Amino acid sequence: MRDRRSFFCIAAALVAAALLTGGILYHRECVAKEQVYRLQKHLAEEVFRFHVLANSDSEEDQAVKLQVKDAVVTYMKKYLTDAADARETKKWCQEHLSEITEVAEEVLRREGFSDSVRAQVTKCDFPDKSYGDITFPAGTYDALRIQIGEAKGHNWWCVLYPDLCFIDAVHAVVPEEGKEKLKNVLTNEEYDMVTAMKSFRVKWFFFGNENEG
Repeated sequence: MRDRRSFFCIAAALVAAALLTGGILYHRECVAKEQVYRLQKHLAEEVFRFHVLANSDSEEDQAVKLQVKDAVVTYMKKYLTDAADARETKKWCQEHLSEITEVAEEVLRREGFSDSVRAQVTKCDFPDKSYGDITFPAGTYDALRIQIGEAKGHNWWCVLYPDLCFIDAVHAVVPEEGKEKLKNVLTNEEYDMVTAMKSFRVKWFFFGNENEG
């Protein structure tokens, strides 16, 4: 009888401990998700992103997509030199959509493609994405979107303000100046959250999908 009571007491204690641990973990997960939600909303106010959709997933279409991306980024770095924030960058793009379209079309024609180009400033749903050691959570962001041809191929994602487009895509290196600008518009806690090498590690903890960009 005593052994049976001891068994039930131990079992009850284990169940209580499991429920308590589960409750704590669930609470922590809810708090963390709420932090990521608030972070994404703040980031959406402070950044302006770039989205290029290839005509298809053929090797040729994917290669020319990257050439279009490079040409547009180079054009913007040359002529957009005094944007103070994401809003000014967005406004500049809205005012220069025809020129941006021409830059993209010039690349396509030079490479022998007859695909159409559609450039617009719009809201895009982005997946969780890392730029070097900076990770942005999934969500809706304002972006310059360029659609090539049927726009059914894999995408390229980038950040135009602050400048987090890769200067070395092979080694995932982004400009330090862009990281500093991002740090200036975020709280210390928020910056730690988007820094993938920190303990928060948004990408690995919540998501797990790795996309091109």
